[in-house]
Amino acid sequence: MATQSMGAARALAEWAVAVEPSADDLALADRSLTDTVAVALAAHDHPILEVAASLSEVGRWAVACHILDFDDLHMQTTTHISTVCVPVALAGGGDSRAYLAGAGVMARLGLWLGWKHYALGWHATTTTGAIAAAATAAYARGFDAEQMARAMALATPAAGGVQRSFGTDAKSLQVGFAAEAGVRAAALVEAGATADTSAVDAWLALMGGEMGAPTQDDAVVPGGLAIKMYPACYALQRPTAAVSALSDDVDPATVRRVVVRTPEGTVTPLIHHRPRTGLEGKFSLEYAVAAALLDDHQGFASFSDEAVLRPEAQRIVELVVVELTEGGDWLLAGNVEVEVQTDAGTTTTSLGFPPGSPQRPPTAEEFARKVEDCLSGLDVGPGDLTWASGADLLRRHLRPTTSTT
Repeated sequence: MATQSMGAARALAEWAVAVEPSADDLALADRSLTDTVAVALAAHDHPILEVAASLSEVGRWAVACHILDFDDLHMQTTTHISTVCVPVALAGGGDSRAYLAGAGVMARLGLWLGWKHYALGWHATTTTGAIAAAATAAYARGFDAEQMARAMALATPAAGGVQRSFGTDAKSLQVGFAAEAGVRAAALVEAGATADTSAVDAWLALMGGEMGAPTQDDAVVPGGLAIKMYPACYALQRPTAAVSALSDDVDPATVRRVVVRTPEGTVTPLIHHRPRTGLEGKFSLEYAVAAALLDDHQGFASFSDEAVLRPEAQRIVELVVVELTEGGDWLLAGNVEVEVQTDAGTTTTSLGFPPGSPQRPPTAEEFARKVEDCLSGLDVGPGDLTWASGADLLRRHLRPTTSTT
């Protein structure tokens, strides 16, 4: 078992190269592959691919995996593990075990940093993601623990990213930067670069974290991963589901006021209160309420610029009142309570865990429907999404359509 005397990088690397995934771990990896590649392919015609044309292949893939904000989330650390580790594993010719090595490192780093790190405004996906990407790439290259630890140390300078970027292209681009940094670090180690592995310990301390012990007997990804049912920030999954449950009984034209009550920690990333773009709408509690009342299905069309700017959506946005209670140390703390006041009276509801959360995992039918929605219009079927074919699919569909100089 790894001990703290090794230092963070060496302890994590010793764990990653020795871990023996269980059948459940491998099933999680396969589901993550399917979910992440499907979400990336759904972004095949997104303008971000042109914007990110100068990034490396793995960087572009990671951006595509995250731009729609439909990728999975590790609830305990508020990190989008798969948007980093799936493209890095595929780019390096790795499989489920390479993914799990990086995913386990990312989860443990996130646990060591704790909620405080996210609550301060750090983008935990990219702070932990650069180091996890290095572990993923290192495993795919067959590195030993010492080489993997050096790769993590070399990726540490890129381990940044802030939530202020949410609602802009910068959020997904930060993920691309993290993926690139990890792959670059592994390549440098392979070329003979040296590094002081205690750099990861120094980074962890500067970030306010504290090292724990990455035990062998835990699940590779403790607590599992949440699957999103709506293409928006995870903090919107619960209120969207709650309001959607009321929408059949509410005529949007008659809405006069909507009150949302939730612990303050659950809205940490929801920084856009009067959104004007689809990306901003993905981080707006007020707009999520409007979309849930107006749209039969809160899918990709609900988060376009045109949808956000609908007069009826903008009207409801102005009617939403958010009442925050104290506390909340994760995005699903407590319950969300929604009160919709209309000309006909008041309707209320409350929700603890939304569909897709580890406490309410998606049914096979729900997951299949999400994947099919993502693949709509493409000559790709759900059965085509495998570790062996994933890289070829991404290369074929995520290529910029215009050249850059």
